[in-house]
Amino acid sequence: MDKVKTGAEFEDDSLDHLKQFTAARIGIGRTGASIPLKQSLELKLAHAHARDAVYSELDIDKLLSDLKQFDLPVLLLHSEAAYREMYLQRPDLGRQLNKKSIELVNDYSHQKPDIVIIIADGLSATAVNHHAVSLLKTLIPQLQSVGLKIGPISLIKQGRVAIADDIGVHLKAKLSLILIGERPGLSSADSMGCYITYNPKPGLTDESRNCISNIRPHGLTFKLASKKIFYLIQEAFRRKLSGVGLKDNAGLLES
Repeated sequence: MDKVKTGAEFEDDSLDHLKQFTAARIGIGRTGASIPLKQSLELKLAHAHARDAVYSELDIDKLLSDLKQFDLPVLLLHSEAAYREMYLQRPDLGRQLNKKSIELVNDYSHQKPDIVIIIADGLSATAVNHHAVSLLKTLIPQLQSVGLKIGPISLIKQGRVAIADDIGVHLKAKLSLILIGERPGLSSADSMGCYITYNPKPGLTDESRNCISNIRPHGLTFKLASKKIFYLIQEAFRRKLSGVGLKDNAGLLES
């Protein structure tokens, strides 16, 4: 009678050389018709982290403290989605400022900045809590070095990407940049995205924006992300557009 193979004997090591390039679950092996217990528990833990990220909240006190280094006004704003469940069920409300926030933003509309920076919780406040300030440490000096005027930094609760259009038009900004928590995955509950929109205004859709995704230490690093963002912003101002008509050709220029 043949020896019964254990789960360990079914481990697939043929993909080990690829694991250094991805956090995805590859070559995890099997036990019978199922995956090994260890990997099964790790998957359930990752799923729990992803669910927690969706319901995480902005660490307002720490963000306010850390943002002081940039010597820019910081506005605490809120979308029309009053609470998390409403935000998840009504995406449209997450794209609009509530009345109190509109009044606050209008107090700064006379500044007419070149760029307005927004930090929003999105689907993972954990991501922006951990990564937003670290990215801005590199990016803001780059923007200031070429003479771009930066308006108030906006911290948004229950915000979606398009709320940057609402803020941009009220602040009379030429370009909006929003850092937002992305939909968490099973290997990346802390992934942050950046969306750039030239001439922001309500009613724009995603083809009008440029997106830099997966910003985190184990994804697109802060240094590389800020380089891409800075390039796209410069090109947006030069060509007076953003979105599908604006490509990230920075790598081609260097080659």
